[in-house]
Amino acid sequence: MAGTSYTGRPGPSGFGSASTAEQVTEGIDASNLTAIVTGGASGIGLETVRVLALRKAHVIIAARNMEAANAAKQLIFKDNETARVDVLKLDLSSMKSVRAFVDDFDALNVPLNILINNAGVMFCPFQLSKDGIEMQFATNHIGHFLLTNLLLEKMKNTARLTGIEGRIVNLSSIAHNYTYEHGIRFDQINDESGYSNKRAYGQSKLANILHANELTHCFQEEGINITVNSVHPGVIMTPLMRYSELLMRVLRVFTFYLWKNVPQGASTTCYVALHPNLKGVTGKYYVDCNEMEPSAFARDTVLAKKLWDFSNKLVSSVAKP
Repeated sequence: MAGTSYTGRPGPSGFGSASTAEQVTEGIDASNLTAIVTGGASGIGLETVRVLALRKAHVIIAARNMEAANAAKQLIFKDNETARVDVLKLDLSSMKSVRAFVDDFDALNVPLNILINNAGVMFCPFQLSKDGIEMQFATNHIGHFLLTNLLLEKMKNTARLTGIEGRIVNLSSIAHNYTYEHGIRFDQINDESGYSNKRAYGQSKLANILHANELTHCFQEEGINITVNSVHPGVIMTPLMRYSELLMRVLRVFTFYLWKNVPQGASTTCYVALHPNLKGVTGKYYVDCNEMEPSAFARDTVLAKKLWDFSNKLVSSVAKP
């Protein structure tokens, strides 16, 4: 069970909701690791990059806003002159951009040990991506689905050549519990009718867990030394809240004890990405640095396979440039 957000008491892992990203990675040497963090220019993504770099990992910030990403890089260098941080452009709502990012990453000619699928949009009004896909599903799930698939060979080769376990971390949310009636609206994924910005967000976060679980199944069948886990970072006021900032500020007044600051928000991601206690642990869902059982939809293996096939078809339906 998870550590309790109300109290900050640690759970079985020794950490809880009050733990920070620095605390959960204390003493860990990541100097032989290379990581990609999507959405690493702000919020908990930036804190994740900062702490991974502090632990001496080579980190690539994948971000849509290059100005913000370069500013984030300079901010990290200000406190950590020996940090190894690179910046590459990535717009997850565009498959063309995802493919271009992977080409740019391959050109760096570096290994890849850790992929943190952190970026996302939240509660946005109905809109379609450049590829004609509902924006929250396109950005939060499909973009990461394609990115992960395109980086898999690099991750497999790195794990095989180095003998070091690879790790993929999908940032989901407790909001995965609040989705459409059948979990994923496969037949109406891009329909404005019946669209709910909250349920669409929950659907995309459910998809993040199902994606991790199906990928875990594939890796276990193939005997690949890469783990895949999902995390709920906690409730944090970040730029992700821009479509519902007023609502969130009102809620915060009444639920102040549930909210985390950014260093606490990045802790579960960093714990799952780096901690030696999680060696060999895969296909799990973490909250407050402790394993927790997700929703029934999130544990549905048939739904996971259906989403995998649906996602592959959706990616294939968009012509490559």
